[in-house]
Amino acid sequence: MVTATALEAELLGIAGAVPDPELPVLTLQELGVLRAVRLRDADTVEVELTPTYTGCPAVEAMSLDIERALRAHGMREVTVRTVLKPAWSTDDITAEGRRKLREFGIAPPRPVRDPGPVALRLGPTRTLQASDPADPVRCPHCGSADTELLSRFSSTACKALRRCLACREPFDHFKEL
Repeated sequence: MVTATALEAELLGIAGAVPDPELPVLTLQELGVLRAVRLRDADTVEVELTPTYTGCPAVEAMSLDIERALRAHGMREVTVRTVLKPAWSTDDITAEGRRKLREFGIAPPRPVRDPGPVALRLGPTRTLQASDPADPVRCPHCGSADTELLSRFSSTACKALRRCLACREPFDHFKEL
């Protein structure tokens, strides 16, 4: 394992502070998509970025925003590489990112307990204590676990649209991957 230099750590902080173009309440660091920043020369840097999914349309915008931020910090040449292994997981979202999602009105993803394939469960769309008593999708507005799925897709492909049956408010839920 290679230890990052002080400048690489500083550049990682700058690139990591770039807001996500689809969820500007989160930074790329909080979303967990920024993997590494490596100096190649005194003013040349390579950045590794893992999209939330292979066809993510925001990768180009993220790359341009990272390039802009690092060039403004004196880097002459910035290369942003898309890295697909290891694949991004919602477990990569930081605790701070989860807190910000909740405050923004988006239910954060639940932790993925098994790193293997995602299990497919068919059944009612309503999340009740009986369906997953250990970890229900909670309403970010009132905290109720009595929620229902309205649509598997919301404003972006990585979110689902749900409604709280207690306070009746709709909300986005960042899907677990």
